[in-house]
Amino acid sequence: MSKKLERMNQLISIIKEKNGASVKELAQMFNVSEMTIRRDLHILNSNHVVNNVYGATIYNPSNTLDNLDKNYTLLAAKVKRDSEKSRIGKYAVSLIENNDIIIIDSGSTTEKLATNIPSSIKATVLCFNFNILNSLSDKENINLIFAGGYFHPNTQMFESPEGISLIRNIRATKVFVSAAGIHEKLGITCANNYEAPTKNAILHSAAEKILLADSSKFGQVKSSYFADLCDFQKIISDINLPTSWIDHIKKLGIDLVMV
Repeated sequence: MSKKLERMNQLISIIKEKNGASVKELAQMFNVSEMTIRRDLHILNSNHVVNNVYGATIYNPSNTLDNLDKNYTLLAAKVKRDSEKSRIGKYAVSLIENNDIIIIDSGSTTEKLATNIPSSIKATVLCFNFNILNSLSDKENINLIFAGGYFHPNTQMFESPEGISLIRNIRATKVFVSAAGIHEKLGITCANNYEAPTKNAILHSAAEKILLADSSKFGQVKSSYFADLCDFQKIISDINLPTSWIDHIKKLGIDLVMV
């Protein structure tokens, strides 16, 4: 478990136990800057784990998450490699052109893409994730298509046969896909079985397939297979990607961008 993830788990416990704490108090407890604590609390607040009331942070009693790393959660994923994911998301935005029809997959890295799309871009976006929908809802030049269904809190994803049918009837210029694991022999995997049918559908509905994955995902295997590396025309990762993977991706003829 990373230091940041461990600190945020401790933050949840302290705020829950004390029923409230100030930024200054928490910074002193952890011997970090107030800015660091503010960033941690912003992530927790945006995911409804805590609430800010009159300058203090209190635990949200309706929250059911006590530990960020018990199983995969979107919130835990946001904490890990945040700067790398931000760079990947910002670069991915540069690939979007006016009048594009794009599909944005669930995930913490794809959320960085959605957040950074400028209001000036005119595009149609299909998504099926609450956080991504929320990031795009106030962008006046984005025409939104939302594939709904059953809500999965750990990924913020909506999923249903009807949603998959909608996706299959859409044709997009680009799809931006996330992954939890990328393995040379076992392919590209996700952490939850319910994700795979939707990921398969979005891959078959777009002309250009773009994988967004930080370097920690390479060499990993999760339970649910949904694609192979050769299914993608472009991969965007970070500068820490091992040389062995760089060589493998180039041999497959895939355009690789490291940011």
